[in-house]
Order: sequence, then structure tokens, then C-alpha cells
Amino acid sequence: MTAARTSVIWGPEFTRYNFGPSHPMAPIRLELTARLSQALGLFDHVTVIDPEVASDEQLERLHDPAYVAAVRQFSLNPVGSDPERGLGTDDVPVFAGMHEASARIVGGSMALADAILSGDAEHGVNFTGGLHHAMPAKADGFCIYNDAALAIQRLLDNGVERVAYIDVDVHHGDGVERMFWDEPRVLTASVHQSGRTLFPGTGWPRDIGGEHARGTAVNIALPPGTRDSQWLRAINSAIIPVVQAFDPQVIVSQHGADSHIDDPLAHLAISLDAHRYAMDTIHRLSHQLTDGKWIALGGGGYEVVSVVPLSWSHLIGVAAHHPVPLTTPVPEEWRIAVKELTGREAPTRMGDLDPNDGPIWVQPWEMGYNPHSDVDRAIMATREAVFPLHGLDVWFT
Repeated sequence: MTAARTSVIWGPEFTRYNFGPSHPMAPIRLELTARLSQALGLFDHVTVIDPEVASDEQLERLHDPAYVAAVRQFSLNPVGSDPERGLGTDDVPVFAGMHEASARIVGGSMALADAILSGDAEHGVNFTGGLHHAMPAKADGFCIYNDAALAIQRLLDNGVERVAYIDVDVHHGDGVERMFWDEPRVLTASVHQSGRTLFPGTGWPRDIGGEHARGTAVNIALPPGTRDSQWLRAINSAIIPVVQAFDPQVIVSQHGADSHIDDPLAHLAISLDAHRYAMDTIHRLSHQLTDGKWIALGGGGYEVVSVVPLSWSHLIGVAAHHPVPLTTPVPEEWRIAVKELTGREAPTRMGDLDPNDGPIWVQPWEMGYNPHSDVDRAIMATREAVFPLHGLDVWFT
């Protein structure tokens, strides 16, 4: 792999996506990510883009015009609610300037799509984005406009024939799946905590796409408590082979950090080390399949000091071809800033696991299926539902 031409979306206006001081999606997670990436020297190896706000015409490529108008109205007068459109709820409180703040995030992801299309960048990272729950006419799950889906549509509208979307957020990527449910040019693959125990209650193995796109939705629903090696086995065994068979021209991935064991809103048990492993896997896949054309987005993540900034700084490092070793000490200047801004003690190292234990080992599927494992049964359910539609062997691929 040669030195990457990588673009990263950032600017101070992104912290205006702010549902209020008691809401778990605290904008400081974005500021702390940018500060940590700068302190680690990662911004020296990328082009930082502060994008324009997406236009209504761009938003309405996938969002209903009446919905966009409703968001605009609440943006000007943040009073009341519209439950039918998911606005003014506990999940998505209305706030002044919400349209511009949300459309700016979309503008960032679309700017990365344009940079990929023009050849100005190989890789792009928008850690402010990944708002994968937004529906065509409804806000949901802290998401107002679906920047991930709109970036994918931008690629399709400009001649890209196949896009693979990989979602490793702890919650099912339901909005992106919904928007491309019957679109054979888009593969949506989501590994998430089972909807039996977590919002949004969707993403089942036999949800495999619409009538004209069978096999283009891939869903792995994992049990609570799933740990690093199991989570990575699910990604390697149920997502990667299908993406390879689909042979995309661009990969778009969503890296919600809420799968982490310390996240307060979910119940998987994943480490920063495993997050970085998954990022590296998708990065390498982009070079294998798409000549490096890769857009990586943020998403969920509600442990805003010790998890999110570290995870997404790793994402920027991987995309910039300057990966941060997990043993790297967290810069002292950042730890001081965290104390000043939050009153909390910051972590001291960029990884979670004891480096003396060696790297995470992930058992290849070829070594055998364990029917007594809840995780292996979840993987097998997905393989049985999707693999035959791609000419893949359920047992040995």
C-alpha cells in the first residue's frame, strides 16, 4: 500500500449538532476526537475539509421534501413536537439550528464521495457522520438526516455501479438498509447486538433484501456479552466473504464505537483493540477490492472520554496509513484538556488489552462451526440465509 491521499471532515461548527446537556449524544465527543487526532499528529497526514451545508435538493434525493421542511421549521422555532416524523421526541429533541447542523454532516459525507469520485482522495473519514437510523421521512435513534445513505446515493448518481456498506455499530443500520432495500447496486451488511435486546429491534438474518435485490442485505444479530474474538469472527465469517463476492467499486463503512464494553447504552464487550482490528480489516479490503476507494464514518458511541475519541482517532490513523500503535501513550496535552473540559481523568494508553497477551486471535470459520456457541449459531443463521445467493459455501467458505 502506498501513502494514502486521505481527507477528513472537521470544523468547529459540527459541535452544533447538540440535543442538550442531558442527551447521551454529547457533541464534546467530536471535539475530543479532533483534539486527540491533532495531538497524535494525524492531521499532519490528511487533508481536513470543513464542508458546506447540504442543500435541500441534495437532502431530498432520499428524504421526503415535507420532512425536510418540518426539520427546517423546528430549526427556526424549536417548540413542540411531530412524533409522526420523529421530531421533538426523547431520542430526537428539537433545537435551534438543527437543520443546518444536520445538513452540514451530510455535506461532509457527500464531500468525501465527491473526493473519491474525482480522484482527489483514496480514503475519506467523517467521524461526525454515520447517522444510520434516519429514515426517508422520519428521524430516529438520534439521527435526523442519513448522511451515509446520501453519500452512497451520490456515488450511484455519478456512475458507481456497486457500493458495499459495512456497519459495525452496536445498533442495526436500519435506515441505510431501508433506503437501499430493493437496490441491487448496494450491499448493506450490519453486525449488531440482537434486536431482541436492543434498539431498533430489527436486523434479522433472514432480512436479505427486496424482490429485486435478494442477498444484498446481510444481518448478523449477536447476543449480549459477545467479546472481541467472537465479534471479529462474525465480521470475518459472515460479512467479508459476501463483500468479496459482491465485488464493490467503493466501500462505505460505519464505525459506531458503542459496541465497546464501557458503552452505557449497549451490552457487547468489545475493546478498542478489536475496533482497530475491524478498521484495519475493512481498510485492507478496500485495497483488495476497490483500489482503495473507502469512506469511513463515525456513528454511535456514548462513553465520550475513554472510548469514542480513541476509537475514531484509530480510524483516522488507519485511513491515513499512519496507524497508531495500541501501546501508544495518550498525549499529556489531551489528557489535560479532558480534565479541564469534563472534570474526568483521561485514559493513558491508546489500547485496552494487556500488550503482553499478544494480538487478538480470531478463529477462521474453516476450523469448524460450534453449534453450542450462541455467536456461532448467529453467524451460521446469516450464512445460511445469504451465502447461497452469492454462490458461497455455507460450511467452508
